[in-house]
Amino acid sequence: MEALQFETAILADIYSEVERRFAPLDDLAHGWEHVDRVYTLALQLAEQEGANRFIVGAAALMHDLGRTVGHHTTVHHADLSVTMARELLANHNVPAHIQEAILHAIASHSFSRGIEPLTLEACVVRDADRLDALGAVGILRWAITGTLRRNAQTRSYHLTDPFAEQHTLDDHTYLLDHFYTKLLKISSTMTTQTGRTLAEQRTAFMYSYLDELKRELQA
Repeated sequence: MEALQFETAILADIYSEVERRFAPLDDLAHGWEHVDRVYTLALQLAEQEGANRFIVGAAALMHDLGRTVGHHTTVHHADLSVTMARELLANHNVPAHIQEAILHAIASHSFSRGIEPLTLEACVVRDADRLDALGAVGILRWAITGTLRRNAQTRSYHLTDPFAEQHTLDDHTYLLDHFYTKLLKISSTMTTQTGRTLAEQRTAFMYSYLDELKRELQA
């Protein structure tokens, strides 16, 4: 009971601290709203999969912490998150082996870092983060991110081939291509059964969105 109370208190402190650090960040796709959703999803997955709730919760809260300072450096945000999380965990006297489990889950969540999750907890955190790129929320985040990263040559979609049936995929030029280069492939990368089930549901919704968009463009 004492251990549970200790962990619950630490999670509450980390939650408040991470929320405070994200407050100034102007990134609707990767800001506090995203972190809070991933935290909630991760705890749900942890319960279903039998993962350690404390490790999962702490890693989910701090998985993108590096983004709060990432615009000032070229270091990958996941690596920054590990460094910053290590400091927070040390301040709370979290046992070393628990710290390492949390830090591994943070390091292995990133698509671009390519670090494979070696624990159930790391799998849960990565699945939760990727689930937030799918479904209605995923479409919202896709539109936000595409708008922020656009340039003068960017188009919403290829005018004569919107759904990439013929042209070479290029999601830097055509925002809609990102569904085919990444988003619709995410469900195949899930590592937990609960994550796969939710990913399939959310991906089905995204296909429905594309079907509706096709109908509207052909009207």
